[in-house]
Amino acid sequence: MKKIYFLSNAQSRILLWIIVLVFLAIIGSSLATRQILLLQLRDNIDSSLEQEVEEVKRLIDGRNPETGEPFGDDVSAIFDVFLSRSIPEDDEFFITIVNQKIHASSPIALPYSLQINGNVIDNWAQLDFTKKGKISTIEETLIYMAHPIQTEGNGQGVFIVAHSLTNRQKEIDQVIFVVFMVMVCFFVSALTLAWITTGQVLSPLQLLTQTARSIKSADQQLGRRIPVRGTDEIAELTETFNAMLDRLQASFTSQQNFINDASHELQTPITVIQGHLDLLSQRPNDSEEIMWLMKDELQRMSRLVKDLLLLARAERPDFLCLEMLQVNELTQSIFAKSVVIAFRQWFLVQMASVKIVADRDRITQAMMNLVKNAIENTQETDRIEIGSRLIDKQVYFWVRNTGSVISLENQQRIFQRFARIPGSRPHSEGAGLGLAIVQAIAEAHGGYVDLKSSPEEGSIFTLILPLEPPQDRATV
Repeated sequence: MKKIYFLSNAQSRILLWIIVLVFLAIIGSSLATRQILLLQLRDNIDSSLEQEVEEVKRLIDGRNPETGEPFGDDVSAIFDVFLSRSIPEDDEFFITIVNQKIHASSPIALPYSLQINGNVIDNWAQLDFTKKGKISTIEETLIYMAHPIQTEGNGQGVFIVAHSLTNRQKEIDQVIFVVFMVMVCFFVSALTLAWITTGQVLSPLQLLTQTARSIKSADQQLGRRIPVRGTDEIAELTETFNAMLDRLQASFTSQQNFINDASHELQTPITVIQGHLDLLSQRPNDSEEIMWLMKDELQRMSRLVKDLLLLARAERPDFLCLEMLQVNELTQSIFAKSVVIAFRQWFLVQMASVKIVADRDRITQAMMNLVKNAIENTQETDRIEIGSRLIDKQVYFWVRNTGSVISLENQQRIFQRFARIPGSRPHSEGAGLGLAIVQAIAEAHGGYVDLKSSPEEGSIFTLILPLEPPQDRATV
């Protein structure tokens, strides 16, 4: 069954729930208010009934204002005096019964419910105790209180005060209806504002959906970002989505770089191997030499692929295995590994006595790449210095060599992949990825690589790292 589009929209569903809940609240509050008003009306009427009965009771022991004599057994006179003094309220009725017959009433016309039900009058005439009750018909509801009068002699009568609820109930219903309509008008206005507000609140989600759907061509669309507004959950979701796009873009860029680099750099050794395979059939006597050359090319391909994979993984959160390291011990270890590679004038000039959170293997790999770069660009008589120091909560690992000088123009491109400096030694086994790897390792630690080169000082490569790497890097 196909979903109704209106209900498939989050904004519409939220608005629908608001309509249901608020409408139920309006109906519930209206009914509760009506019931409270009816209870208050009943309490007021009961108090009024009791007050009228008490006034009649006070007259029994009083004097007739016309004669100045006590009423005695003259129940009719008691009722006449009361009716002459008391004017009933709207919808209120005074009825007096003497000798089981209606003596007088005020107003003269009896309520409709009594006119059609004569048995009620007869029952009241027989009462010998005070009685409260309600008479209900289709047209009218009557609340009454009947009180029998018994004088010291033989005077007997019944005083009834009754109150019709019909008109009062209609007034209450009219008030409730007006209040209900006012609340509905306010609700419609609030609903319009709620629709606009929810649209604004959910607009980042709609933009997020549109952005996700638009990512069809990664190289063109992964650069899109959603603007973050506010600090609520929607803003947090937007930041998370943007961070995910950052990771996707970095991963895609890394894959593209790997594919481009691999396809470009592996083409040469593959061509060389293919050419030597063709020579095997033509020069069978040179098969051993050809096999050695092909093995050498395969080893170079293996090193190249290994370096490319390392660069591809450098931006992943799990690239580093972090631990607490003593910088002086690490510096001494790097120096010990360096001096056995080639004969140079080696010097360990300084070691920082501080601890750093870093990946031992990656730092060692980066420094050894700098050492190999220095070896390739120096002679046996040249000086190579290794050291470390602490400056402004950053650890500086450096390799300095005399001899070759790198021009300012080449300093800008030396850390690019497969970059080779004019005049570099032709026997270098590297593919031009060593310094790119150094830079990737430094950036993974939240640091960078600095290069200074001059005829007086030689070339100084400095690996500058913070004492603690970024929080998004995994720690083992």
